[in-house]
Amino acid sequence: MKKLLAVALTFIMVFATAVPAFALGISGWGSQIPIVEISGDGEPLYDAEGNQIFKTTDLLSGLIGGGENKEEGADDNSSLIESVVNVLEPFLLEGIAQDKWDRYYENLYKEMSELFAGALLDKDGTAPEGTGLSEERKSEIANNLKVNHKDYKGWYGELDYKFFYDWRLDPWDVADQFHAHIEAVKAVTGAPKVALIAKCLGTNVVLAYVAKYGTDSIYGLGFDGGTVNGMEPISEAISGKFRVDGNAISRILIDCNYFDIFSVDSFIVQTLDLATKSGLIDTAVGITKEYLYYKVVEGVTSALARSTVMTWPAYWAAVADTDYDEAINYVFGDENDPKRTEYAGLIAKLDNYNVNVRQRIPELLRQVKDSGAKVAFIAKYGAQMIPTCESADLVADQFVSVTRASFGATTSTVYDTLSEEYIALRESEGKGKYISPDKQIDASTCLFPDYTWFIKGNKHSNWSWWETDLLYTVVTADRQLTVDDFDYSQYVIYKKDGNYAERMTAENCNTEVWEADPDDAAPQTRAGFLIRFLTSLFRWLTELIKRFDTVTVQ
Repeated sequence: MKKLLAVALTFIMVFATAVPAFALGISGWGSQIPIVEISGDGEPLYDAEGNQIFKTTDLLSGLIGGGENKEEGADDNSSLIESVVNVLEPFLLEGIAQDKWDRYYENLYKEMSELFAGALLDKDGTAPEGTGLSEERKSEIANNLKVNHKDYKGWYGELDYKFFYDWRLDPWDVADQFHAHIEAVKAVTGAPKVALIAKCLGTNVVLAYVAKYGTDSIYGLGFDGGTVNGMEPISEAISGKFRVDGNAISRILIDCNYFDIFSVDSFIVQTLDLATKSGLIDTAVGITKEYLYYKVVEGVTSALARSTVMTWPAYWAAVADTDYDEAINYVFGDENDPKRTEYAGLIAKLDNYNVNVRQRIPELLRQVKDSGAKVAFIAKYGAQMIPTCESADLVADQFVSVTRASFGATTSTVYDTLSEEYIALRESEGKGKYISPDKQIDASTCLFPDYTWFIKGNKHSNWSWWETDLLYTVVTADRQLTVDDFDYSQYVIYKKDGNYAERMTAENCNTEVWEADPDDAAPQTRAGFLIRFLTSLFRWLTELIKRFDTVTVQ
């Protein structure tokens, strides 16, 4: 009996010490609530013949005239040269020489449309017949919806009932498919409600679903890296808030190396930094803006948007409320522009989503919470935002700022921290716990400050185990969990090399792989300019010497 008691006590002690390790999630355990996950634009799409569309490698092959359709004996660069000439000739001979830009816009639209032809929607925002999900994926969805996975596993897993869809389409229309999917899950499992996990563009579909069908079927709702509140690199770039920032470009190239997106030689990064610190980029941009940019910006924006990804209502759904009206004008012209008539069907869909979802985002989210559903929101940061917009210096995850992904957090820029006066004010109000250890974020201004988490050191499109576990834990719990229910608290550091997470502290919070110099964002003095230029020149020469040493050794 003593031996049995000792074994039992030992088991209890081991289990007790193991509890914190499982406190963040359900990995290996599963959920007792059926889970429906919906993601963004990562699912491959296919044309009517079964060929994958909008594939980066195929797009690049098209640019250089290669691929399966290349004529035998044709010059590898002939297609690229022809396209460049078709755009450059009216740009120079009519635009620059005569200040006539219409044919340049037309040719730019035509050449880009041919590159994106397989992925474009029509002018009503409708996909070409036969395009979308693969037949294999459709069969997988149908088969999953015939099985109550809990019967043989004892729990529901992450991918049991994942919702796949043509992510280019209008979220308002996709919400009908999403509703049918949820009803099918409820029917096969017998569960009255399901937990929803939405990532990236999937958040737009979920809020459209809430707007159309309400909250009766939602047990819990988790958003990760949501774009429903706006995605600055798209939103601002097509609404006249385009900006070129050499320092931001340097930082994102460093991030791309670190996150294994693509490799950029350090000499190229340092050369760009030298061009920035010497004033070359600012001078070039300044001259372009003074003599050319403001003449052509709306025409170029319209041509590029309509010929690439902005026939996709899904990407329009990621335009922020503050940018929507300007974006419509930039892409489709004013009320009297013929493009308004040409794209009337698409614009009607965009306006419908704007009125029924975009303008109601806080209301719809409160509706979910007030229904008794468990909610959780995750915003990521520590990476440079895509530098195509005026907000490129905001704290972000490359694609979405923390403020928008968290529905209202107050942040600094990448160049600084929240001021000591601001932090002292929050502390005097009893809200000091919401300030991040790196002093870049105040979560107290979020729509749901106690149900919003922040993970630093991870890019937008990497959905780490920590994020998934946290969301699954919260949205399937028997009560609403808060940031105080976890050892990790509200702010977490993600370690890419070890694929693990740890609590953020003042000691480990500096995860950026670049240094954003506050002087770069401040008004320049002659002395400051000279110091930054000489420092950059020294680093550039160091990289250059390394190249010579490499050549000598070889």
